[in-house]
Amino acid sequence: MAAALALAERGRGRTAPNPNVGCVIVSDGRVLGRGWTQPGGRPHAEAMALAAAGDDARGATCYVTLEPCAHASPRGPACADSLIAAGVARVVVAIRDPDPRTDGLGIARLRDAGIAVSNGLRAVEARRSIAGFLLRQALSRPFVTLKLALSLDGATALADGSSRWITGPEARAHAHLERSRHEAILVGRGTWQADSPVLDVRLAGLEQRSPRRILLSAAPEDGWEHIAAPEQVAVLSGVDHLLVEGGVQTAAAFLSADLVDRLLLYRAPIIVGGGRTLPDIGLGDLADAHGRWWLADSRMLGSDRLEVYERQVDKRVAEPV
Repeated sequence: MAAALALAERGRGRTAPNPNVGCVIVSDGRVLGRGWTQPGGRPHAEAMALAAAGDDARGATCYVTLEPCAHASPRGPACADSLIAAGVARVVVAIRDPDPRTDGLGIARLRDAGIAVSNGLRAVEARRSIAGFLLRQALSRPFVTLKLALSLDGATALADGSSRWITGPEARAHAHLERSRHEAILVGRGTWQADSPVLDVRLAGLEQRSPRRILLSAAPEDGWEHIAAPEQVAVLSGVDHLLVEGGVQTAAAFLSADLVDRLLLYRAPIIVGGGRTLPDIGLGDLADAHGRWWLADSRMLGSDRLEVYERQVDKRVAEPV
């Protein structure tokens, strides 16, 4: 399942409205086929893995990060039916699919066909892997990551707004990798006016994964998609993962609207003094700030430190396995 989860990450930011799923088919300790959801959502991970395994899939075990779909589509058959037709003997699922067209029906169909099914293996990791899909299903909006590059004293820029560069090249390269894992990236009008940002991915081999550009502004601009308020992220079609990257006012607006699910904090070993920091986010009591975030990852990137924080589990999103 760990290998299937790693494969699922290859599709993150490219499969919406379908989830990014990973699949591995094995028999007698030998990997027969691997698959992950392809750009645009098809082929599904199971279809790709079954194509690689061929006739050897008969009697094999399939590990998949999300319940195989039970609904046919003009773009392809239901994965549960494909696994039955291939003759697999066992299917190991990480989490159930909350899509009402499947939601337990895929597992039931497999079991009715005599296939052994187990469910819940590495469910926590699987939920994190397809957080965008799960959040869209539960709350009808994308999973929002807020990226901030900070000095040790919390400044995002000098007092005059200069921010190139707070962090070093390794941290900036990682930020470009993060861009490649999102369908869309958003900045505010202040950043748009000050920096004229391109917001592409400038990593060799990943240039084609540059996200769609969204501008948060009262007025649209040519060449940019546009929303007027953070709450309007829900209307962004085909966006399950949104990266908010530019401007302390924009960052504060999303935090104030309680629409941030993940924080990427790149901390540089510098002291700015008197620099720009986050404005008020509507916090009335310090007690309200506690218990909201947990540290999911921390690592050094050159001389800078990356800290990744995620929201504590939202009961509206956590689906039963």
